[in-house]
Parts: sequence; structure tokens; C-alpha cells
Amino acid sequence: MPAREYHEALWESLPPGLDPPRPAARERFLLAHVHTGERVLDLGCGEGSFAAALTRAGAQVLCADVAEEPLRRARAANPGLETTLIEPEGDWPLADASFDAVWAGEVIEHVADVARWLSELRRVLRPHGALLLSTPAHGGLELLRLALSPRAREQHLDPRSDHLRLYTASALHALIADFGFEQIELRVLGSRIDALRGEGRTLLLSALRSRF
Repeated sequence: MPAREYHEALWESLPPGLDPPRPAARERFLLAHVHTGERVLDLGCGEGSFAAALTRAGAQVLCADVAEEPLRRARAANPGLETTLIEPEGDWPLADASFDAVWAGEVIEHVADVARWLSELRRVLRPHGALLLSTPAHGGLELLRLALSPRAREQHLDPRSDHLRLYTASALHALIADFGFEQIELRVLGSRIDALRGEGRTLLLSALRSRF
């Protein structure tokens, strides 16, 4: 199945109105790093809830996704949002250095060609522009729970899942640094108890695109 058809089918299988993980905490993180008047790319925007929050805060937001269904839902829920469809495996129809910030919430774990994705992301950011992202955490406690629970392990590692990659804080930091970002800051949303209960924790990362 071609990548575009896969993503369209995946979105059409999901009911509308799903809440993203820890929405309030992620929104606070996002708004703390974006300023009024800045041009922001919401990459993998889903149904547009974070884009709407950014717009209310005075940012100029472009919603981008690899399927038309989430963009349709985003426009329906938030009329007036600017949207664009990007290729899952190709160049993005966006100009170099055209954004002050890129927000990718719960996206990088779904990306097959991470090198190409990060290269395109860096290309569209202006020098010293902000990369802001979140992804599920896979630290020691999460891995311990999976090691001790065969059922949880089988569910988590289901080969039919659309989560293609697992990230620890150190691995994510190293990856982002390798692609020309600096002043990288990472923190974890959620408690140790959350991790052991299987409720999941979330990595939040902020970084600045280096000038060269």
C-alpha cells in the first residue's frame, strides 16, 4: 500500500475528537516557547487543537499533515486554519527558513525515514528557530515494565502498530544534536508511578537550529 493511502486509511479508522496525550501540559509547554506574531509550522497537526491554541495566542500557524483526513477535521473544528498536505516520503512544499518554530507533537515516533524528516524540518526553520516536539518516553522504568510483563510487551511491540520507533531521552538528545540543533532541553511529563502502571510518560524537547 502506498504511504499516502496507508495514512489516509489509518486516520479514517480513528473516531473524531480524540484527545492527544496530556493536552494541557503539552499546550503550556508549547505556548511558553512561541511568541506573538511568530510563524509556526504545526507538523503532523492532527485535528488542529494545538494549532488553534497557538492562533489564539497570536501566532501565525500553518497546519501540515501527510493525510487529508486530519486536515479536513482540523478545518472543520477550527475554521480559518491554514493547512497544507505534505508528502510522507518526499520534499515538503515549503520555502527554506520560512518558520520561526516547528511543533511536532507525537509525530517523530511514526516517521520511517527520520533523517530525511529532520533534514526537511531543519531546512524550513530559520537560523536559531525553535524545534519543539513531544514523543512517548521509553526510559528504564518503561522498559522494566515491558520486561516483567509479557502481555504488556506483546501489546507494546505489536508489529501492526503505527509507532515505528522508540525513544529514550539520551537517544533523542543525540539524534537532534546530530542534525544541527543546539541548546537542547529535555524533560519528562508523568511520574515514575505512571511508568510502572503503564500509563506512559512523555518526552518534551526544545532546541534551536544552529546557524550553520
